Amino acid sequence: MHVKRRTVLLGAAAAAGLAPAMMSAPARAAGLPLLANLPAGAPDRRLFAPGEQRFAGYLVILAPMTNDIVDTDPYGFMGGGWWRTPSQPFNSRVQEHVFTLSWFYANKRAWNPYYRDNALLGRLDAALQHYLALQNPDGSWPEYSPGERGKASSGFGIGYLAKTLANLRQGGALPSRRTQLEGALRKGVDWYLDPGNSVVWDDPFEYTNQAVAGVAGSALTLRLLPDQARWTKLQDRIRFVAKWAQSPAGFFYDPRGMDINYNFEVMLPEMAELYLQTKNPLLVSMTRKFSDWFGYNLLREPDGSGWLTYYAVSDRTSVAFYDDVIADPDRSILGSHFVPAVPDFGAFFTSREDKAATRQAWAADAAPVPALAKQDTSPRIIAHAPYGETLPTRTAKRAAIANIPYLRRDDFTERRHDDYGNQDYLYVRRPGLYLGAFFGERQGSAVKAGTGFLWHPAAGTVIHAQQTATGCWGTVRDGKADAESNLVAEYPSKDLVRYRTPDGSVSTELVIGSHSVSRRVTATGAATEQVPLVLQPGDEVVFSDGTVVPYGETRTATADGIVIRRGRATITITWSGRRTATLSTSSRTYLRDQRRRVHVLRIPHDGSLETVVRTAR
Repeated sequence: MHVKRRTVLLGAAAAAGLAPAMMSAPARAAGLPLLANLPAGAPDRRLFAPGEQRFAGYLVILAPMTNDIVDTDPYGFMGGGWWRTPSQPFNSRVQEHVFTLSWFYANKRAWNPYYRDNALLGRLDAALQHYLALQNPDGSWPEYSPGERGKASSGFGIGYLAKTLANLRQGGALPSRRTQLEGALRKGVDWYLDPGNSVVWDDPFEYTNQAVAGVAGSALTLRLLPDQARWTKLQDRIRFVAKWAQSPAGFFYDPRGMDINYNFEVMLPEMAELYLQTKNPLLVSMTRKFSDWFGYNLLREPDGSGWLTYYAVSDRTSVAFYDDVIADPDRSILGSHFVPAVPDFGAFFTSREDKAATRQAWAADAAPVPALAKQDTSPRIIAHAPYGETLPTRTAKRAAIANIPYLRRDDFTERRHDDYGNQDYLYVRRPGLYLGAFFGERQGSAVKAGTGFLWHPAAGTVIHAQQTATGCWGTVRDGKADAESNLVAEYPSKDLVRYRTPDGSVSTELVIGSHSVSRRVTATGAATEQVPLVLQPGDEVVFSDGTVVPYGETRTATADGIVIRRGRATITITWSGRRTATLSTSSRTYLRDQRRRVHVLRIPHDGSLETVVRTAR
């Protein structure tokens, strides 16, 4: 017997608890009703509570994103390319915006015209049907191929589906679908929390952010669907994370090295959610250890504009700076819930007063709320909003900044080690400088080894390694930088480091004084010494032969040194013998004001060169 598609849709709607009237006036032939666009002039910025302003951009795209849900085949697929790639029906991560739809359906706000909207609910139900159908028999969800058992897709999915269930309960909607959701969540939690699950609990342990997201989602699920046996398994997984997910150096493995962005902006907020659900003290201890580590790797600009990061050793992303004041959407903000227990962690968050000021300015802005760009629509931004925040006051933030290791002390040598890949992270503070370097196995191709940054108390960051062969701080030979190798290092004293490439083609002796850093390089052939400088518009930059280098321009000179004057500070870089050196500008700038621009100094030589960086104020 031939069954019309509309009959199937009505039957599915009835089974899911939808009123037949919802399906009675489709906007397309045999399709689901479309969600109405926002009224002219909406949304009104002034209507949003300060902590909910981040919903505005999502509200603007809600109708087009919802209307892109396929109502033919594959029914319920969240098409349109709004979130995650590949944008294919088998990728369950594409469906994570079911949370977004459910939030707007369930939450009444003066600015939300979609509260209890039937068209929204119908399309949400279709999306949930597709999402749940993607679940594998063992409880996992796929991402990159049909039937894949994904660590990230399953972990994040549990969290978004649990939040969706909470919203549907709040709205009293889709009782049959809620029952199906509950079964899928229990199965997903069982798969994720199974200690024998080598997809999640791999050895060696990788991608901490994904695993913690899954445990956090499991904790929320078990608040909605209490089960003591599962709760006991959850606590066991927290203990596992505490034991295996954090390097002895202090960072969290993502995948097996450090990554500024994933640790601070993804992992820590997920861990904060887990902490809010469980209050497990191990999570505080882990954050305290991370906060200490982070303080060595974020470089404070003396004018208070923000931080440059030691991103040259991040093995996944390229976040090179954080402004002192971050406007919403602020991906890291949920992590502020650790600040009351770990006050020093407050150094890295926008102060309470500054956040209030940015929100007041946003509300007063007469410009229309811009629509979010496709793919830049992470549902976690608004999924974290209901938890609020515990940002530090300006006074508390200043105190935390003053406690950063290199700001609190002016003479130390700190070497952090991880046995995996024999990684060494070296931090040297002397009265006139702060130096960072990395040696050992590079955990990703973006990682650049060797010397990484040089910071001065008055001038701020002067040398800052990039994640590229043409912008790292090192020696380039035959088109390859030594920083692209797994450099082998030894430490004869606290002021001396010797390191070399595995094949011995480049060897370097690093000598650190109270106001100087010397690099003595020996290569097996002609090479180029490369120093990535961070210059500002007011800097006076002059080669030793008198050639002036204007900010943002490129100059070549035959010289044996270059001088940078920045306010009261003077940075002098000299090298052995007069050589034809070039200071090249670039398009890369740092911080919101874009005043700090990367310029790369290159000094060709025949295989032997000593460069010395001296600081004075």
